[in-house]
Amino acid sequence: MGTLIVSDFTLRPNAPFDLAPLARLLDKEEDLALVNPSAKHPFDPLEWQEKWLNEPDDASFYLVDADGKEVGFFALRVGIGPEVRHLVYVFVEEESRGGAGKELAALAEQAARDLGAISITLKVELDNEPALAVYQAAGYEELGRSGGMATMRRDWG
Repeated sequence: MGTLIVSDFTLRPNAPFDLAPLARLLDKEEDLALVNPSAKHPFDPLEWQEKWLNEPDDASFYLVDADGKEVGFFALRVGIGPEVRHLVYVFVEEESRGGAGKELAALAEQAARDLGAISITLKVELDNEPALAVYQAAGYEELGRSGGMATMRRDWG
């Protein structure tokens, strides 16, 4: 996959694993807890490489700003079959919020398409109103709510 440019951000595949930027992005315990409540605190690169990002068909990406700095991260897991990708571990650093989320959603969708997906799913906390608004504006359909989370899907195939 080549580098896709949308506005001021590009997407850089995280292959082979380069977890130093993710460790920097998730250096605050509350951010790490939001992105992956099951992960060790503080951030443990080896754990992420071996446990959270180790499925052979998973793909992870950094959102990179115009200065070349990694300002966000997400991973795409194989969902219900290879034609569905599940968006996980989404994070945008605080200084880049307020616009980057919309671009990250578009880039994640393009990355999923490039991986052969015809649909993308995700879960978002109901009290994360900015993220919920981004996904709704991007055309995600809410499938249901449970345990304080909304499950959403966007199809294009």
